[in-house]
Parts: sequence; structure tokens; C-alpha cells
Amino acid sequence: MKVLNVLVLTLMALSTVGTLRAQTAPNAIVGTWESDQKDVRMEYFQDGDRYSARLLWGNKIVEADNVTSKKDTKNPDASLRSRNIIGIVSLTGLKWDGKEYTDGKIYDPPSGKTYNCKAWMEGNKLQLRGFLGFSMMGRTVSWHHYPSN
Repeated sequence: MKVLNVLVLTLMALSTVGTLRAQTAPNAIVGTWESDQKDVRMEYFQDGDRYSARLLWGNKIVEADNVTSKKDTKNPDASLRSRNIIGIVSLTGLKWDGKEYTDGKIYDPPSGKTYNCKAWMEGNKLQLRGFLGFSMMGRTVSWHHYPSN
């Protein structure tokens, strides 16, 4: 009987985890996030019916003083190569579909490349996946809320 009780409780707990992910509020992504590697920070905001994010800081987008923004020298648009990277909106178009954010684009200034992206919440963590073509062929980065000033 104890084994059956443990099994029932375990199944109930597992079903609750799935329900929590499904009940994420659309604006849960809004705010300042830092990668778990602590190498980049972005501010997510609502942009009409979609979500975007601007770069606030990153170890690959600042000069050796850790403050001064590097220029966007690898941008495919030559007219944008003299702009500062810090502050640019590098992630655009994320659309909430009821369980995750899809159809986004993310620009990577150090490489000058743009990737498709999607995001979802896992507990209090933001998972952001960048990919070319198929989602299976990409990389996921885990993020945590960064305290606002």
C-alpha cells in the first residue's frame, strides 16, 4: 500500500510540473536577464504583440575596460558598423503561443550573424535557443533574472 501511495504522489507531482510550465504568463519574459554563465545581460520588453530584447552588457561586446561598448564591425549592413553594440535590440519577434515564445530572430554582433530563436520558461529560468533552420540544430542558453538597479 505504501508503494502505491508513493507512486500516486510521484505521478501527481510530475503532472504539476507540466502544468506549471503550461501556465506561464505571456509577460514572464519581460525584465532583465543574465546568462547563467554570467557573460551577457539582456533586457526583454513587449513590442506590440511580440517580445524583443536589447543588449545591456556582454564580455564579448565591451572593450578591455569592461564598460566601453565595442562597435558593430561585423554587421552585414555597412552603414551600421560604426554603432555601439550595447543598447541595440538584438532579439526581435518572439511570439507567445500559449506555452513558449516562437518565431524570433537573434542577431549575434561578435559574428555578424542572425539566427532563428525561441524561448520558454522552466521554473524561474529562461531558456533561449538559437538555431539555423531546424530547432534541433542549435544551442540553448539558460538565463536567470538579473536585479534591476
